[in-house]
Amino acid sequence: MDNVLKNIKGDRLIWAIVTLLAIFSFLPVYSAASNLAYSVTSGSTFAFFIKHFMHLFLGFVIMYGVHIIPYRYFRGLSMVMLPIVLVLLVVTMLQGTTIEGANASRWIQIPIVGMSFQTSTLAAVVLMVYVARYLSKIQDKDITFKESILPLWLPVFLVLILILPANFSTTAIMFTMVLILAFIGGYPTKYIAVIIGTGIVALGLFVLVAKAFPDLMENRINTWENRIENFMQGGEDTEADYQIEKAKIAIASGGIQGVGPGKSVQKNFLPQSSSDFIFAIIVEEYGLIGGLFLVVMYCWLLFRIVIISQKADTIFGKLLVLGVGLPIVFQAFINMAVAVELFPVTGQTLPLISSGGTSIWMTCLAFGIILSVSAKREEIKEKEASEENPLEILSEAI
Repeated sequence: MDNVLKNIKGDRLIWAIVTLLAIFSFLPVYSAASNLAYSVTSGSTFAFFIKHFMHLFLGFVIMYGVHIIPYRYFRGLSMVMLPIVLVLLVVTMLQGTTIEGANASRWIQIPIVGMSFQTSTLAAVVLMVYVARYLSKIQDKDITFKESILPLWLPVFLVLILILPANFSTTAIMFTMVLILAFIGGYPTKYIAVIIGTGIVALGLFVLVAKAFPDLMENRINTWENRIENFMQGGEDTEADYQIEKAKIAIASGGIQGVGPGKSVQKNFLPQSSSDFIFAIIVEEYGLIGGLFLVVMYCWLLFRIVIISQKADTIFGKLLVLGVGLPIVFQAFINMAVAVELFPVTGQTLPLISSGGTSIWMTCLAFGIILSVSAKREEIKEKEASEENPLEILSEAI
């Protein structure tokens, strides 16, 4: 354990925030999972607590292992992983079954360990690293739109097209994050406008084809339409309306201080109380204070991500931190916005708080990459400090 602690590198505040969020997550997950426990495991709520602990433990192992890898290696790894991710997305889309009643085109089964894995979350991290790599490569170069289609936009659209049929919200978030990173990376604005237009047209064509040939593939077009209509003007999506209603009741019941840990009532009625709508349960149990605590933590996380990006020693490092870091904070605010009905129901989890192995693991993978970049900066500072103090070098040599 001492060797592990000695080898912890990178931004200490990132480590502190991630650890604090992970520790905080145990109480709301343990409380919110009670309705699942009584319906699935006959009252064994502790089983969900252990499961969440194991997910977080493995997530921190991933984060620790990744953060000691020099971040320059992720440039080449993204090239290797992108074809693998495309294959995994094709497999998950074509399997055409359900897992525990859910749409299986989001998950792939791992037979050896009897677990399911949501490939779109891995695809999101790999794609952002790949885009950061390309943008850093074309820095200070004049490129035409035609030159960037094959190396940049073709892989992006392939990944998004494979995710879109089963998960529109994830596709939209990924597309938005790629565009933001492209803008920050200096990609010509006029080309970005062309890509936005192309994306809108592609989405329109997909919807038309899905409507014209409903048996061609399993899709959730009607679900998307109902959720958007329900949000805009009150449609007929009774499931989404029910979830939002219960979430607002939970938030209103919380008040300033909350009803107390484990005393939530609406956790027994919200179908996704331990994942998609866990923020509502947190506000009910811990009140406005608990909700503001999470908002502050994610804002602080955003601040540290920007600081680490600014201090990175290379363009690739700067873009890499923003590419894998911004989606985490963006997803967190979308999750909280859905709970208070500022955004349509999306199915996005609250990073590091919600239960769910894949989400936790990929979030920790992204933090490991961020810490790897910050660790390199610390290494450079230590080297510069030792070079400025020749007496220290001499004493070490003696």
